[in-house]
Amino acid sequence: MHSRRDFLKSSTLLALAPTVPGFLAQTARAAKLDREGRILVVVQLDGGNDGINTVVPLKDEGYAKHRKILRLPRSALLSVIDEVGLHPAMGDAVKLLEKNQLAVVQAVGYPNPNRSHFESMAIWQTARYDASERHDLGWIGRALDDAQIPTGGVPGSVFIGAGELPTALRGRKSVASGLTRPEDFVLAAAAKPKPGVAAPLPREDLAAFVGRSALDSYATADRMAGILRAKDDRAPYPATDLAGHLRLIAGLIKAATGTRIYYTKQSGYDTHASQLGTHAALLSELTGGLKAFLDDLSASKLAERVVVLAFSEFGRTVKENGSAGTDHGTAGPVFLAGPALKTRLVGCTPSLTDLDPKHGDLRVGIDFRRLYATILEDWLGLPSAQPLGGAFKPLVLFRE
Repeated sequence: MHSRRDFLKSSTLLALAPTVPGFLAQTARAAKLDREGRILVVVQLDGGNDGINTVVPLKDEGYAKHRKILRLPRSALLSVIDEVGLHPAMGDAVKLLEKNQLAVVQAVGYPNPNRSHFESMAIWQTARYDASERHDLGWIGRALDDAQIPTGGVPGSVFIGAGELPTALRGRKSVASGLTRPEDFVLAAAAKPKPGVAAPLPREDLAAFVGRSALDSYATADRMAGILRAKDDRAPYPATDLAGHLRLIAGLIKAATGTRIYYTKQSGYDTHASQLGTHAALLSELTGGLKAFLDDLSASKLAERVVVLAFSEFGRTVKENGSAGTDHGTAGPVFLAGPALKTRLVGCTPSLTDLDPKHGDLRVGIDFRRLYATILEDWLGLPSAQPLGGAFKPLVLFRE
């Protein structure tokens, strides 16, 4: 399986581009920009976010019982509704809530939780519990396999960040690109195809297909280069890695390339020791980046088209450990952001006293596949049963 970045770097394919007739070049460059379709942005919170100190159950006596060093003063918590408060570092989240642009889906997980980072993330990314059913395909890639393919060589999904392409984006037919730096999408001048003079090749000819694909890549790279050259300071972003990734995603959305799904990561949530300061910084980075991103898109009148999903592979233990941290847990909150949301709090607040008797941890309230099904069906307009391996009852998340 090859990502679009692999394709762009393939000198063999690009070498065939000059043989493509000039009329095909004009067609690729004239590909219609998509200014109407809905977009999903996924933020993966790597390491297991401590949901209990993120969305704090104000009236639950188990909080004071199980959290001594890590207990956040009630007076410092940010108000959401009567029963929960947000971490003090999430001031930007409150601003989004005030504009009805943020929703918290509570106690999200899956039956018989796996506390391994690798296994749990694989379950979230593939929507398959059984490893034999994953086949290195993800829930987003599977969903895009049967979706309309964007024109002009544009990938259906784009990953912004370092490392390998997330499994969630891998499909059998859909094209996903990995972008570590903005420059990865820009082809060197020497590799750019020049108008060809050769006669059109037969439609079925492999060389013609390769030439058209290379040309599509050039058209996409040319458009990306224009995005990089453009300066847009209307919405300032915090000086963080996540905000930088979101800023680039906003630029791609403004360019109306036709990509439907963007994916990025924020690492550092595996807080086994000295959690308080680290966790506060992470939540500030997350919510600050989200607010800047939505402010940016709102200024461009594009925010209504976008929903952000922020998830982590599991929550943390209810009881703090002996190192002023928490260990791998079970259920946790998932965040949705964007103007299309209908409600601010979804699902029941998990109890810190009525715990799972097997491990003494939070009970799962909402299967994550219900959340995925709702996003695919109600937001992106894509069937969900095949990507998720079954039918799942949708949640009420979006305005009509």
